[in-house]
Amino acid sequence: MNVFGVDIGGSGIKGAPVDVLRGELTQERFKVLTPQPATPDAVADSVRQVVEHFGAPTGPVGATFPGVVVGGTTRTAANVDKGWIGRDAAGLLGERLGAPVTVLNDADAAGLAEMHFGAGRGRLGTVIVLTFGTGIGSAVFTDGKLVANTELGHLELQGHDAETRASTRAKEEEGLKWNHWARRVERYLAHVEMLFSPELFVIGGGVSRKAAKFLPLIEGVSAEIVPAELENNAGIVGAAMAAAAATGAAVPVSAA
Repeated sequence: MNVFGVDIGGSGIKGAPVDVLRGELTQERFKVLTPQPATPDAVADSVRQVVEHFGAPTGPVGATFPGVVVGGTTRTAANVDKGWIGRDAAGLLGERLGAPVTVLNDADAAGLAEMHFGAGRGRLGTVIVLTFGTGIGSAVFTDGKLVANTELGHLELQGHDAETRASTRAKEEEGLKWNHWARRVERYLAHVEMLFSPELFVIGGGVSRKAAKFLPLIEGVSAEIVPAELENNAGIVGAAMAAAAATGAAVPVSAA
């Protein structure tokens, strides 16, 4: 069963059709830069560009959003235009695409994909999936069930919003070497561990492709730490899974 998934990020918007029973992209993903400013209308136009690169949608579409999403409405907008706050994102994108759209938090989507097809597969207890990019997204699972919209990237850490210090964007903007950035990630993970005591951290986002450069440098964290297996495709896969589940299809998506 193929369903289209779109991952809306603070710097890029990417998408592809997904085999939701296997958790795999069926075609190479297509990506465009996130418009600046990232207003709802501008982003919706970019999402349509990504989807129509593969042809007109023939079924439901799943889309991630970098913020809190409740019932298809976006409640926060840390890394996109504030015009998204209180917007019916599902309605806007559905109107623009001419297809039913399911919208969910970007890290929650990545987490669903990793828990069912990737590094968290079969793991019980508390698992936290963290996506490092423009910000830091989080997905918290307890015995495989998602606690949605946790937004742990906005925890205060040493007087700062955590993602302003430990995100990939912070690394790039400050020109941090891998060992210096790893120390920041280490402090962040230790703080999250103190609050939640997870058995496993799954580190996602584009930086997961370079996990060997920084994960071995992280010390003092008791939880197991592994890179995401689906790497930066996890959000696309999770979005498609959510859209398929919204139609009543038998796909492995659960939430608490």
